[in-house]
Amino acid sequence: MPNPEPRPIRPADVGELHEMVRELADFEKIGHLVKSSPGDLADAIFGQRLLEALVIDRPGGDGLAAFALFYRNFSSFTGKPGLWLEDLYVRPDFRGTGFGKSLFTAFIDTARQRGCGRAEWSVLDWNQPAVDFYRAHGGELMPDWRICRITFKD
Repeated sequence: MPNPEPRPIRPADVGELHEMVRELADFEKIGHLVKSSPGDLADAIFGQRLLEALVIDRPGGDGLAAFALFYRNFSSFTGKPGLWLEDLYVRPDFRGTGFGKSLFTAFIDTARQRGCGRAEWSVLDWNQPAVDFYRAHGGELMPDWRICRITFKD
């Protein structure tokens, strides 16, 4: 299978991107937490420009095979901006094809090109294939760090 290059998302992709966000949440066993809409994603990406997305098209061009969502942050320790990888998802039929590696490499290259001090992400500790993937690509799992969250209700 050819390894298409990641490309920036287009407005016409947002509906399918949102479908894949739901697929990812279902895989992570938290599908019930998805409250976003395609409109929310479109506004964050193309309106407010809070979020960026890279996608890989299915071979043959019939829809999307994978995506990476990321956004800018800042480290007071490095004194430089960084990028946070919010989600990286490859549809099951395309796992093992190199699509994930292409997206992850594009994300890391984007951080380097922008002069970022860090590129960061989280991974579920039970998702061993993802843990192994990130380690194989130079990712350091921070054993002393855990992500804390407060979720505000509507």
